[in-house]
Amino acid sequence: MPVIETSHNEQDLTLTMVAEFAAPPERVWEVYADPRQLEKVWGPPTYPATVVDHSLVPGGRVTYYMTSPEGEKFHGLWEVSEVEAPSRFVFRDYFADEDFNADESMPGSSSVYTFRGVEGGTQVTYESTFDSLEGLKTVLDMGMVEGATSAMSQIDDLLAEE
Repeated sequence: MPVIETSHNEQDLTLTMVAEFAAPPERVWEVYADPRQLEKVWGPPTYPATVVDHSLVPGGRVTYYMTSPEGEKFHGLWEVSEVEAPSRFVFRDYFADEDFNADESMPGSSSVYTFRGVEGGTQVTYESTFDSLEGLKTVLDMGMVEGATSAMSQIDDLLAEE
């Protein structure tokens, strides 16, 4: 399983996950830079993602929805602020309504994804800083760690397809 560490810090309002993949940073970066690849790994396996818009550039947006086994759609939005391919990108992450407007009733976060070459592949650090302790606790209670862990596990399968 690629996730090697998860932690949260209630004082800093952060949720951090670290994963390792057996591919160089440029290849792991492509998983996020290519919307068709991102669809294969964003969201748990039982909630497949559909990427609607994908502009991984400063000022760009990534919009998507995940579909539950019952057919219910859960929308999301990234507002991208920084991109340093293939080592880092920063975005504001929101739950969204069906028109991809941020859902202010749900927790938002600022996220930094960092890709670093290590022996045998790439280590990716995913750090999200929430607006409030309540927001952090909400996503933890929703099972975000478990869902993200199962989603990231799909990256190994995608990388192995080559």
